[in-house]
Amino acid sequence: MRTVTGPTDHVVVVGAGLSGLACALHLLGAGRRVTLVERDAGPGGRAGRARLGDYLVDTGPTVLTMPQLADEAFAAVGESLDRHVELVALHPAYRAGFADGTSLDVHTDGDAMEAEVRRFAGPAEAAGYRRLREWLERLYRAQMRRFIDTNFDSPFQLAHPDLARLAALGGFGRLDGAIGRFLSDARLRRVFSFQALYAGVAPARALAAYAVIAYMDTVAGVWFPKGGMHALPRAMADVAAGAGAELRWSAEVSTLERSAGRVRAVRLASGERIPCDAVVLTCELPAAHRLLGRAPRRPVRLRHSPSAVVLHAGTDRTWSHLAHHTLSFGAAWERTFDELTRSGTLMSDPSLLITRPTTHDPSLAPPGRHLHYVLAPCPNTAVGPSATAWRDLGPRYRDTLVAELERRGLHGFGDSIEEELLVTPLDWTAQGHAAGSPFSVSHTFAQTGPFRPRNLVRGLDNVVLAGCGTTPGVGVPTVLISGKLAAARVTGGPTRAARASRASNRRRTAPTAPTAPTGAGAHDPS
Repeated sequence: MRTVTGPTDHVVVVGAGLSGLACALHLLGAGRRVTLVERDAGPGGRAGRARLGDYLVDTGPTVLTMPQLADEAFAAVGESLDRHVELVALHPAYRAGFADGTSLDVHTDGDAMEAEVRRFAGPAEAAGYRRLREWLERLYRAQMRRFIDTNFDSPFQLAHPDLARLAALGGFGRLDGAIGRFLSDARLRRVFSFQALYAGVAPARALAAYAVIAYMDTVAGVWFPKGGMHALPRAMADVAAGAGAELRWSAEVSTLERSAGRVRAVRLASGERIPCDAVVLTCELPAAHRLLGRAPRRPVRLRHSPSAVVLHAGTDRTWSHLAHHTLSFGAAWERTFDELTRSGTLMSDPSLLITRPTTHDPSLAPPGRHLHYVLAPCPNTAVGPSATAWRDLGPRYRDTLVAELERRGLHGFGDSIEEELLVTPLDWTAQGHAAGSPFSVSHTFAQTGPFRPRNLVRGLDNVVLAGCGTTPGVGVPTVLISGKLAAARVTGGPTRAARASRASNRRRTAPTAPTAPTGAGAHDPS
């Protein structure tokens, strides 16, 4: 593995999102002095927090999977996740509602899910689910250490026995066809393939290997942190400070001072100069490229994932058919993905994610009140309406969403709203997200693994990138890994505490089937 050259005693990490915080903890565990600079007033990045009157709202991801990856970061400095964040395992992980009026609880426990599939679609589909679950576990084992949790220096690293295993599992076929080998019920196939949207690719075009995201969502487990998702970055920042990191809030980086192929100092907009031995940039790729003075050359322009409209609503009531996470599918499917990724039009028959965090933490709302987070995927601004078009389009689309929610059984939803926040591609663009998408660069084959923007910067010996725009990709688990991989580029490898935590977590979470042979050491966008 290539690493930065020269001294690395003092590292400046730019950005206190999940990747930056994970990187800082791993660096601290390896004995580096860390200064973490963040343009916002506190930690979180995408996993931020907003106050709407007396409601506390998570502004980013709402689904937490693979918490052991966060625990690795805590373990790097001798701490543990459960000492600082109270996690609630969600049962069910999701509730799926379909246009024909049927619904299905998605359990991550195999026996519970098999029974639910049998009730929902019969014994043949239940048997198919069991085979699918086994395939997802094998797929995860074939990918995790070699293709997700690893630093790539060359595409030739793909030439490994795990690549043959992945091919033998059908990982290079199409996702919808792979799921269809196990399940014939179209509704069930949606439950195990909608995750391709996280990767920015329609299931009909996504590689079957991306079913590893379905493994995380439907097999490995889904959790909710008490206090909301923002509790995770807040705890990471507190632990980093306790381990010796200098945290600088409301500190925007204006320039990088360079000489002889190295960054010598980070300059803030305030004029302050912070000397350093190495820099990790976890900001958005366009912002990182501006600081670096150039973007790397690529034969084809980067493509970005679809965007999303999010309606945060504090309400005076709730609806009994909602779970903590509810997937409300429209009747359309293939057409929906075509609208999102090709024609650039709003979903004519939307599929929605509705999250009710007050299901497991009523303290996020005033007594007797509830929070609802409604996410509607939409085209990014490169293929759909421009950012400025959303200035007028946003309020109209908000009313369309409210009407659709009421049509789907949330009667009186509009009248129940006491506080609300609407977020559209206009807002994502203002936050610096390319193509108005919080889900960053999509996971097409040409933008995955060794073909994704690398985390080392050509021409600068001591700069590393982290975050969802670089390796391994989008999502909470993967950005936590991204921070760890960036730290390894500086330190040469994980700390002893992190290695021990990884081994312990692997023993706790590994499926009962035999594990794959050892190899190199996995979104998020909610």
